[in-house]
Amino acid sequence: MINNLLESINNIITLSTAEKEIVISLFKAHTYKKGELFLADGQICKHVGFVTKGLLRYYINHDGEDKTYAFAEESNFVCNYESFIPRTPSTKNIQALEDCEMLQISYDDLQLFYKSINHAERFGRLVIEQVFIQTLQDLSSFYTETPESRYEKMLRKHPDLLQRMSQYHIASYVGVKPQSLSRIRKRTSGKK
Repeated sequence: MINNLLESINNIITLSTAEKEIVISLFKAHTYKKGELFLADGQICKHVGFVTKGLLRYYINHDGEDKTYAFAEESNFVCNYESFIPRTPSTKNIQALEDCEMLQISYDDLQLFYKSINHAERFGRLVIEQVFIQTLQDLSSFYTETPESRYEKMLRKHPDLLQRMSQYHIASYVGVKPQSLSRIRKRTSGKK
């Protein structure tokens, strides 16, 4: 479990043996059952999680309707940074779509991680930059792409995820009702 995290960090910065021990001491194992929330709207996000097993979704509830805007699978970091960094209540939810295992670090322990490990702040900056770029791309796609093209992009980028989530969550992410997703899937399968 911890080896995936160490490898992910080592892909960006090199950890000494002593630094690996620091990482092991700062990240704590936690599990979430399918349907359980990592973060609920109104709570302050207190942890960054590294997913070692499972799948989660990010969503907002708008006028009683869930709107999924992102997913996190194995080897992804999970956090609502707009709540975590300023330590303010979240306006988003993060929910386990499968039973999940993750390694979590608290805000205070993350500050210790940055102080104790060479180039750890660089690692944090690069992870946040990736999150920022993905967020901007996802936001742009809602305004510039049709639901069908968003679905086709999801098929190309994450074909494995489609087998792991419900039609409802896929439709929510694409920005349509489940019935419309069925029509999109029929048209898309006809293109092959």
